Amino acid sequence: MYEYVSDSLLVIGRIVTILPLLLFMTLYMGKRAIGELPIFDYLIIITLGAVVGADIADPNIKHFPTAIAVISIAFFQRLITYWKIKNRKVGRLLTFEPTVVIQDGIILDQRLKKLRYSIDSVLQMLREKDVFDITEVETAIIEANGGISVLKKTEKKPVTKEDMQIYKPTSTIALPIIIEGTIYTDILKDFNLDRMWLQEQLTKRGIHNLDDVFFASINRDLQLHVSLKHEPDVAIPKLKH
Repeated sequence: MYEYVSDSLLVIGRIVTILPLLLFMTLYMGKRAIGELPIFDYLIIITLGAVVGADIADPNIKHFPTAIAVISIAFFQRLITYWKIKNRKVGRLLTFEPTVVIQDGIILDQRLKKLRYSIDSVLQMLREKDVFDITEVETAIIEANGGISVLKKTEKKPVTKEDMQIYKPTSTIALPIIIEGTIYTDILKDFNLDRMWLQEQLTKRGIHNLDDVFFASINRDLQLHVSLKHEPDVAIPKLKH
């Protein structure tokens, strides 16, 4: 019984001492490490969590070396961050390059596969950016931190006060009707359409094999958007950090 009480008090004492130290070191590492979490900073956070977690959970681990480890990791992170800022080559080695995944409303499926992103994930990220129709997108980029940046086509951008307070019609929501060759017949029914209509529209675009379609969507105006697998002739801007 005494041993349990002693270990419990020891764990509580470690929490009281290590968490303020961890907070201080996290603030010392800087706002960027928390807000952006590039790959190196992500590894630092994981390592700190593992070190502190082991120290709190196991009373047999010596407490002082854990504190030294936390401080050392924080200083190491600051050193690497300074090095990354001073030397762009080092910085580019320690993170991911931004990747264009949508260009002129066309989804670049091969790039999504390389990133191991699903079309559903990209559609969700676009909705979080208030984009509900891929045709509105001029360029969409998966950034180094895993987030998405979106440049809307000029005609799809909201009008500002500088535009004499003239507001354009609101955008419609486009719903997926084909994803990777699979037709969503329930959505077609919602639009009072059928597979025959869809096949006719694809044929008009020179698409005769459904398996060639990576993604297709339709809006309330019955405007059909199609992105093919292995899209040819798409001018992709080259991006570097």
